[in-house]
Amino acid sequence: MENTLTLVANPADIASFSSTLSAVKSRLAAQNIQLTEQNWLCDDIAVDLLLSETPDIAPLEEVLSSSDYCLQKTSHRRKKLLLADMDSTIITVECIDELADFAGLKAEVSTITERAMRGELDFNDAFKSRVAMLKGLKEEVLAQTFDERVKIMPGARTLIQTMKKNGAYCALVSGGFTYFTNRVRDIVGFDMDDANELLFENGQLTGTAVEPILNSQAKLDNLNRLQEELKLEAAQSAAIGDGANDIPMIEAAGLGVAYHAKPAAQAAADASIRFGDLTTLLYYQGYKKSEFFEG
Repeated sequence: MENTLTLVANPADIASFSSTLSAVKSRLAAQNIQLTEQNWLCDDIAVDLLLSETPDIAPLEEVLSSSDYCLQKTSHRRKKLLLADMDSTIITVECIDELADFAGLKAEVSTITERAMRGELDFNDAFKSRVAMLKGLKEEVLAQTFDERVKIMPGARTLIQTMKKNGAYCALVSGGFTYFTNRVRDIVGFDMDDANELLFENGQLTGTAVEPILNSQAKLDNLNRLQEELKLEAAQSAAIGDGANDIPMIEAAGLGVAYHAKPAAQAAADASIRFGDLTTLLYYQGYKKSEFFEG
């Protein structure tokens, strides 16, 4: 079965991309891998190499260290389902850390967030302890946090709008909070969102959230449910995230992608985006720059 190796230049080092491409071709030739076709997705930025066989990627990793790349079967490249994490993936911040800043506890909460994302803490325990630290924050702080701190990740809207234009269903699944996912869903154009709901009393956070907590298993459950409802094979789905909480859906999706991710998530993924923005995932699916759509 034919394979495709997609290379995407590091935006900070586009000048070296041509030499990287040449080096990759040389190492493929050394493995006696036939290059059946080369297609530029964006001139000097992203290219597809269609290969007759599956190469050993290890000898290529050194020359690919300064670029983003994805090796996959050519069939089902354009996914019909995408599940995306929100915090530090579709948006540039961790909402719970920004909320904690208004309580004067950002450093403490951020430390727990970082350890949970690395898989060093149980997610449910880490979630409950961080939410408890928000007790007493006024409800209007959520609006202030969204307005002042939440920024959409570069390429997010283009990724979702392009996939939707081509018939894909896009779901935002987050271990964060529905207050933020509802709004990000509408701005970016996701078909649905799922997250945790914070509880309020007399206009203040109670320090608790509605059970059950949306954790890694819930993200995986969303993936499996949507695949079944949409009558899709696993190969037709993609999942993208950056932390340990995303690993089960990354591993189960047809294409699991780690986005500027923690080591555990990167190790679990089929491909990583280490340098580029979220439009890199469109290149991985074989979209040309001319096909990108922002809506």
